[in-house]
Amino acid sequence: MNKKVYLLALVAFVVGTVELIIGGILDLVAEDLGVSLGEAGLLITIFSLVFAIASPILLTATAKFDRKKLMVVTLTVFFLGNLMAFWSPNYSTIMAARIITAASGSLLVVLAVTIASAIVAPEYRGRAIGTIFMGISGSLVLGVPIGLTIGNAFGWRAPFLFISILTLLSISAVALTLGHIAPKPVVSVKEQLRTLKDKKIFTAQFTSFLFLTGHLALYAYLTPFLKTEMGLDGTWVSIVYFIFGVAAVLGGGVGGFLSDKFGSEKSIIGIIVMFAIAIFSIPYVTFSLPLFLIAMIIWSALSWAITPAQQNYLINSAPETSDIQQSLNNSALHFGIAFGSSIGGIVIEQASVVHNATVGGVFILFSLATACFSITRGKESYDQKTVHQS
Repeated sequence: MNKKVYLLALVAFVVGTVELIIGGILDLVAEDLGVSLGEAGLLITIFSLVFAIASPILLTATAKFDRKKLMVVTLTVFFLGNLMAFWSPNYSTIMAARIITAASGSLLVVLAVTIASAIVAPEYRGRAIGTIFMGISGSLVLGVPIGLTIGNAFGWRAPFLFISILTLLSISAVALTLGHIAPKPVVSVKEQLRTLKDKKIFTAQFTSFLFLTGHLALYAYLTPFLKTEMGLDGTWVSIVYFIFGVAAVLGGGVGGFLSDKFGSEKSIIGIIVMFAIAIFSIPYVTFSLPLFLIAMIIWSALSWAITPAQQNYLINSAPETSDIQQSLNNSALHFGIAFGSSIGGIVIEQASVVHNATVGGVFILFSLATACFSITRGKESYDQKTVHQS
């Protein structure tokens, strides 16, 4: 496989890191900018929401531009957005910076996937796309512990300077190593959405949305949960996030193994059921750090174990539109992140962070229902001509 794919995966990792990098330092941001934890949490919500909406729209709008030049320009905008976040004197400025980095970041991820597909031989295309998504999932897992470590040591703005430096390195690497890549025809947003008329596919995508909503309702506010309910200090919070990150990365591999061995359908149901048990148990094991860590490791591992099973399920359910489904699934995941962090913010404002796990668990049960509905639906037959009709 072309080694330049790993460079593109690194770009995807850098972009994804920005999304949740602020999650571990929400309390520091809230205190410094004079806003509530819920308002600080909106910085995650707005990023994910803009990311989910902008991705297909910007890809269509920039369809005629050379891919390499477009990536360099978009990386530059992303760099400036992160500098804006680093220098932001108030809440409004950092909110604007988050919108800029989300929009540019969403296009960068899609570009990384399309460029990776274009520079490898057809037999390596699936592996190349998988490598890009590994960069994305890895960033979502590791973004918080990276932000937490740097933020606690140098202040909450420092992580954005760190990302700016990585972005500059990415710009140089892309400019020097990638050749010119001509644009290819892009499926319009309208045509992409038409594939969701299939109830089996729509509820599968909705399962991803609900699952991430339930997960982020607690995960986006894990730092205040650990500090208020567990009484942990900054050092222990960093350790917990590190453990969470390692378990989640390993969970992605476990999910792939389960999907291959037992099939994606059984794996999805099993993972959701076990995840629900784990997240519902969180409030009841806070009296014991070892018990909490066990429950948290299961929770974190399963949070990403479902991703390969879901992707495999979508490919098997709609092989003729698999590329489109992967793109839509990425949007569904980010809508879930946005909605989950928003719901979590409401819970923490109106009640207490101790209830975030239970509220999240309810959404996980909803995702179980939609997964069962999807799996029991028959497969609607349509071909590529249907998808490309306007």
